[in-house]
Amino acid sequence: MTPPDLELLADPARLEVEAARVAREISADHPDGVTLVGVLKGSVVFLADLARHVTVPTLVDFVAVSPYDGVSGRTRVVKDLDQSVTGRPVVIVTGIVDTGLTADFLRRHLEGAGPSSVRVATLADRRARRLLPLAPDYVAVEVPDRFLLGYGLDHRSRYRNVPGLWAVDAATLADDPDR
Repeated sequence: MTPPDLELLADPARLEVEAARVAREISADHPDGVTLVGVLKGSVVFLADLARHVTVPTLVDFVAVSPYDGVSGRTRVVKDLDQSVTGRPVVIVTGIVDTGLTADFLRRHLEGAGPSSVRVATLADRRARRLLPLAPDYVAVEVPDRFLLGYGLDHRSRYRNVPGLWAVDAATLADDPDR
């Protein structure tokens, strides 16, 4: 039985279908190949599923950023690309786009590396929190303004491995992370 403060937004079968759909869109838009840049750590599960479905030549790389904290107003790259993307199309793959601040920061950062294009793919699009008019180019699932877990998304580094994408009550997790 599912506790009342949990809601399954997308089961594993739906996530597989959505990853395949997004991969088809990326493949169609980049027939000569693409570099998928996963944003650590929340994108890893989605990126793995997505990459298996892309049908064009694909390179995979990763970046990591310090989270935007709203206080300092700063986001910074803590792990940059290992390979050059100069002249190549890039798709940033992220677990969630909400305010748009981190995705916009990364898009501008990667544009500085000279790719032929930069697009954004996200597992979860939480538009209710958008502060910047950033629209991801590829969206697997649109989600409500709730805290999300599973399929790579976490709470204090827990629950990334939970099958499916779940909306949870953040206050309940804050009181008891092991609930």
